[in-house]
Amino acid sequence: PDLTFAIIGEKYFISITNGEYVRAGCQNHTAEEWRKYSKQEIAEMDGRNALKFYPRLLDIIDFYLGKGERPEWLKDCSNGENCDE
Repeated sequence: PDLTFAIIGEKYFISITNGEYVRAGCQNHTAEEWRKYSKQEIAEMDGRNALKFYPRLLDIIDFYLGKGERPEWLKDCSNGENCDE
């Protein structure tokens, strides 16, 4: 299928299927859903590990599927705020 990728070498195994679904580890959601999660929702997936990896996951989604929105709480992180607590 078009826009289907398996990405290895990251903290979690990542696959993108049909340009819509993104699996990171055991979590499988649409790219749109991944781009909108709250800090609490990401933390509930795998705690601090997930919070640290989430910006990287969005970078990967942007690379393969095109630049997209990021949640507001992540924009605060780029200003030096510690986002994994």
